[in-house]
Amino acid sequence: MQKMTKNNKIEYIEKFLEGIRDICNTVSQETIDQITEIFFQAWLRHNTIFFIGNGGSAGTAMHFSADISNAAAEFENLPQIKSQSLVENIVRYSALVNDRGWNNVYLEQLKNYFSPGDIVVAISVHGGSGKDKAEPWSQNLTAALQYAKDNGGKTVGLAGFDGGAFKDICDLCLVVPYNTTPHVEAFHVVIHHLIFDELKKRITKAAQSFDTNEKK
Repeated sequence: MQKMTKNNKIEYIEKFLEGIRDICNTVSQETIDQITEIFFQAWLRHNTIFFIGNGGSAGTAMHFSADISNAAAEFENLPQIKSQSLVENIVRYSALVNDRGWNNVYLEQLKNYFSPGDIVVAISVHGGSGKDKAEPWSQNLTAALQYAKDNGGKTVGLAGFDGGAFKDICDLCLVVPYNTTPHVEAFHVVIHHLIFDELKKRITKAAQSFDTNEKK
């Protein structure tokens, strides 16, 4: 059992939570707000938001996309947000890995679905930089982001550590300024819920405005 610190706090838990507090005090609130607004504009303009990621970030991409899809759900008379995760169809996904290579697994899907004005949201702890035994990390993410930029789209990155390649390639890059994977991945989920909650409020306000204008 871990030793207790003062005030009956358990040392390893307190250390982890201290990291979360540090992130809360240093993460860019302005960038979070800008991402929320770009999502809101996508809803107004009927653009699609695509979410991509690898490993744990693939799970965040699916969760984020699922929530965003429901941001306007209570308004049956209004268009819904078009949101799509590109990591869910394992048959399509594995076929592309086999036939076109890991680095093209998201790019090839975008060729099917992407239109000018759409948004690609890439999630990665290291921001598309670094490498391990296989090859450089997350080249499939940077390839998809570049495709979006080259085809009239917008790009959003959620990264950690120093932001990696996302800092240079993304129109908006939110960096969780911390150097451990558990903290970065956990806080990406916090950000996703924060954005979702505010997006619902902006859509509600817009819906009320639409309703007022229709009654005039």
